Amino acid sequence: MHVTATGDATATRGVTEVTDETGAEPPARLDDLMSERGAEDAAEPGSEGATGPGTAEPGTADPGVPEEPAGPEPAAPEGEPDRRARRRRRTRRVLYGALSLLCAGVLLIAGTGYWAYHHYTGRVQRIPNAFPTDVPASAQPKPSKGGSQTFLLVGLDARSDLPTTGKGAKAAEWKPGAQRSDTMMLVHIPANHKNAYVVSLPRDSWVNIPGHGMAKLNAAFSWGGPPLLIDTVQRLTKVKIDHLMVIDWSGFKKLTDAVGGVDITVDKTVSRRNGPGGVWTAGTHHMNGSEALDYVRERYGLPRGDLDRTHRQQNFLRAVLGKMLSTGTFTNPLKLKRTLDQVTSVVSFDDKLSNGDLRDLVWNMRGVRSKDMAFMNAPVAGFDTIDKQSVVLLDANATSELWEAMRNDTMAHYMATTDGVDELGTHVS
Repeated sequence: MHVTATGDATATRGVTEVTDETGAEPPARLDDLMSERGAEDAAEPGSEGATGPGTAEPGTADPGVPEEPAGPEPAAPEGEPDRRARRRRRTRRVLYGALSLLCAGVLLIAGTGYWAYHHYTGRVQRIPNAFPTDVPASAQPKPSKGGSQTFLLVGLDARSDLPTTGKGAKAAEWKPGAQRSDTMMLVHIPANHKNAYVVSLPRDSWVNIPGHGMAKLNAAFSWGGPPLLIDTVQRLTKVKIDHLMVIDWSGFKKLTDAVGGVDITVDKTVSRRNGPGGVWTAGTHHMNGSEALDYVRERYGLPRGDLDRTHRQQNFLRAVLGKMLSTGTFTNPLKLKRTLDQVTSVVSFDDKLSNGDLRDLVWNMRGVRSKDMAFMNAPVAGFDTIDKQSVVLLDANATSELWEAMRNDTMAHYMATTDGVDELGTHVS
């Protein structure tokens, strides 16, 4: 009994050593190899199995299982080395092929990204010296909180047939008295980059313009260009303007046509003074650039005048963004190229927005869709006539809460807890 137990251990050890050195996987092949080895032992003359007369005594050499390092290794089962070698070669070929495809894909993506980054950021029209430089420290707002950013989006009535914004600009963005900011929106992007909040400032808002006294807000750009407008808005809201985006009416029409027009739903039939027909009939209209421009510039005949006009502008922006930021834009190279072409051709940015900043902005906002954006008007107390001018009076108390939420990057909470927000809905005049 003692001899048998020792023989089993020696035989098992010998087989295990052979399989380890031949590269087989012990857990998967050990039983098969032991069975094959047992069959070979049984076929040898004088062998009667592991418990028979052929079993070696402890400390003696077993003729069937040579001890290391003496003697040659026992041969593996017939055909097994060739199968394992072929399997290893086949595995290596598959792995090398997969690795080659992966490397090629990485190089392609990296190359495309490198080209797109330098190609498009280099084509962006920059506005030099857009920010005010002579503002006292007491009038400077605190930096945006926690990685959030606020952009000032300006739509210009350039009163010129020449484009003034984008890569195709042929005239200056600003000359004293030559342009007025017809549209002004604060676009707040929270630190998590999951949403965007767009607040329209009515162009006829009666505000204090530094160095000029009380006047309509749109006069700031006419008198002092981007620096004076930014200074005016920052003093009004105490919100830090991080960057400026400007588009003129020529770019507005071009962008609309570039996306194939937009579908705009008019809630009720209203007058149309800037285009043919005399009215906008209730229903959905597919508008090209010229028609869309008529739609957003209309202010007469609307129930709430300038406030409905700003909602029209927001409604148009929502429709354009809905087409440009559709699912797949940032994962489809052709769609991405087309979108970048459209934006860089008509929009100008301040020169403080570096190429890296622009790249990061596009990448961080890649998951945002138009449904993730909230559009609203700044709170208004009413309307008045001052110095024979029709003006809009902002609500000082209500706007202070809005600006505080923007400064503290708590716009989501503001929207969820504040009643009476003049938010863009689905029914627009």
